[in-house]
Amino acid sequence: MSRGHDDYQSEPVRGLPERLPPGEHMLWQGAPSWWQLAKDVFHIRAVGIYFAGLMAWRGLYRFGDTGGDERAVMAAVLSLLPVALAGLGLLALLAWLSSRTTVYTITNRRLVLRIGVALPTAINIPFRLIGAAGFRPRTGGSGDIPLTLIGDERIAFSPLWPHVRPWRFNHPQPMLRAIPEAAAVASLLSAALGAAVPASSTRPPVLEGIQIAKAPAPQRAGMPVSASLRTSS
Repeated sequence: MSRGHDDYQSEPVRGLPERLPPGEHMLWQGAPSWWQLAKDVFHIRAVGIYFAGLMAWRGLYRFGDTGGDERAVMAAVLSLLPVALAGLGLLALLAWLSSRTTVYTITNRRLVLRIGVALPTAINIPFRLIGAAGFRPRTGGSGDIPLTLIGDERIAFSPLWPHVRPWRFNHPQPMLRAIPEAAAVASLLSAALGAAVPASSTRPPVLEGIQIAKAPAPQRAGMPVSASLRTSS
């Protein structure tokens, strides 16, 4: 796995660290829904509920302490409002930035994740290293597509976050996260992976949700590390 400097201005093709070689073409490109990221990754609704409960508790406490002084109760409740709005606004900003700086690309040979807010990173995952893929539908037509990698090489969990399946620290699973119209993207990826699978191959077990496809086993002989999981940042 190799690393190199990258920024948006130096991208020869949006979302890709280099131009596609002859015989490879782009099938799909997209980005996560920022609001879905805010809900599923940054848990903005849970934080909102927490602040609402905290404000209610403070209002009730103040109500009992002042003998029902409505002005004192209102002042106590509203004193927490700036903190709540700042916290929720920060989570929304993080989700928006994560969505704004992410580009998922599917070609007929690989999957590319351009991720990272402060340090943009492009992670290339050839189809031969994808052992299985799953589909997890979300509300509003969005969904997640987690990938199981095969072979000895691994991508660390932290550089992938939040574009990684939760709680898979030992064997991180890259994931297309919170993508709109996810069922259509899953079908497209299924067809792309399926085209690379020999007819005699058996399908993999379902990860979670709808099974997609299996990619061919990696060709280990003479394959350099940089050709399998190449990262530039």
